[in-house]
Amino acid sequence: MQVTEIIWSETEKRVADQAFKRANERETATLITHICQKATEIKEVGDLWRLHDLLSARRHQMDGKYDYRFSVLIFVFAELMKEGWLGVDDLAGLEPDKLAKITALARM
Repeated sequence: MQVTEIIWSETEKRVADQAFKRANERETATLITHICQKATEIKEVGDLWRLHDLLSARRHQMDGKYDYRFSVLIFVFAELMKEGWLGVDDLAGLEPDKLAKITALARM
């Protein structure tokens, strides 16, 4: 299956949308918890700027990672599985060949 030839059914599009949102919510919640903890450690202006830099870097990473174009979604889901933000159960409803490709890429 070529990536450019991947066709998503309406059911798969709904599954993909839910999985994409779920992963983003999980990662965002974890980031918020981390940032709240870091904010309590601010003692001087340098700490504040380090927190700013951390937030800027994480925003850049997440903006690049969460790409909801169907042409790249297989790779996005594989990366999210590799990082632990998605599990196979989150993708239940995708065609077996798509799921196999995602899980294989996640193991790389």
